[in-house]
Amino acid sequence: MEHEPLLMIPGPVPIPQRVRAAMTRQAINHRGPEFGAAYADTVRTLKTLFGTANELYIISGSGSAGMEAGVANFARDKRIVSLVNGKFGDRFAKISARYGTVTTLESGWGTPLDLAALERELEAGAEVVTMVHNETSAGIRNPAPEVGKLARKHDALFIMDGVTSIGGDDVRMDEWGVDIAVVGSQKCLAAPAGLAAIAVGERAWDRISEKRPFYLDMAAYRKSGSGTPMETPYTPAVPLFLALCEACKIIEEEGIDARIARHRRMTEAVRAAAKGWGVELFPELDEYHAYSNTVTAMRLPKGVTDKDLRGTVKQFGIEIAGGQDHLKGKIFRIGTMGGVGAQEILATLAAVQFALKKSNVAAGDGVEAAAGVLLG
Repeated sequence: MEHEPLLMIPGPVPIPQRVRAAMTRQAINHRGPEFGAAYADTVRTLKTLFGTANELYIISGSGSAGMEAGVANFARDKRIVSLVNGKFGDRFAKISARYGTVTTLESGWGTPLDLAALERELEAGAEVVTMVHNETSAGIRNPAPEVGKLARKHDALFIMDGVTSIGGDDVRMDEWGVDIAVVGSQKCLAAPAGLAAIAVGERAWDRISEKRPFYLDMAAYRKSGSGTPMETPYTPAVPLFLALCEACKIIEEEGIDARIARHRRMTEAVRAAAKGWGVELFPELDEYHAYSNTVTAMRLPKGVTDKDLRGTVKQFGIEIAGGQDHLKGKIFRIGTMGGVGAQEILATLAAVQFALKKSNVAAGDGVEAAAGVLLG
């Protein structure tokens, strides 16, 4: 019997059958009431996940398209501070450099951001701050509330990448003072890749650039999205919209608080397993930073190669992630996003434990430790 591979990486994630089925139906008119109703219903759920009452629109493009839309519309020709402690913070800085004057405040991957340096840049006149809330490359959650407070104190816009936290962790855009936030469809929402949702606050709308991109023009999305039926300015990826709408229905059926708690419990189980194995977690934390709630990054034990570990796990039909860029061969990562639960977690951890023991690492019983968390 042939089985589909189990993706336990930081996105894309396994797609529920109902969501897959939503993409297979006959095409519908993207200027008609059925599409408009699906779009509006999806936006309603996403606003709750973002923790916002702000306007929110969906772009046919990945999370990176949403990041670029935020910068290109609201940070063009401005002084931007990009906070970087991982691959996706670095991507945000590179996107920002296309549109404004960027100061990059870089910490080592998986180490705390320098909030004091950020305040100095804001005092010196920086107008925009970019930050990745959940840096999956290093398994660290960055301090959005503190960054939002500093941005508001100095009247700067705060653009936040919530691509891998929204839908799987507690996000409070309005309460935290985030002006623009973005999520990607293929992460915690458990929908197919290819859509980005972007929420925009009033302070950002007041500062929108007169020189805007064409396809990613947020003023165009606002105009099309304000009518009845709700529309996109350009032809959307309709099957993906319908899939995301179904994914949002599943989220509401589970309950948003319950979903966040499940993500937290799964990640705590993986961390418990790491402790049981004697495997070191990768990120370094302080009072403002925390372990990611949707992915766990761990150091490869001495003497164990990436091929030894991930290659063995893959033989069981399970894919986990390695390190990126300079962290290749140094860490491995297990994603806990979307609709997966105890069965998938325990199967993954059992495969990792086998791989560690096969590599002659004296691993303890991390699976038992994880099971205790999952049943707790």
